[in-house]
Amino acid sequence: MQINYYPETDSLYIDLSSKSSVDSLEISEGVVVDFDSEGNIVGIDIDNAKSKLNLDELILNKLPLQKQIISV
Repeated sequence: MQINYYPETDSLYIDLSSKSSVDSLEISEGVVVDFDSEGNIVGIDIDNAKSKLNLDELILNKLPLQKQIISV
């Protein structure tokens, strides 16, 4: 899983899978969910992220992580 923030467009993309998106659905204004060919969610795109999310903090709880990469 990758979380990418793009300050030039104030958009946040949560990449949940390495599979390609073949379909998308806007579930709320500026929130688009991407699906693979089997209907599984592969990503979430959030426009105007600063007004919809608190981007100052990210908390991960009890995830079975083996590898962590943190870059700022």
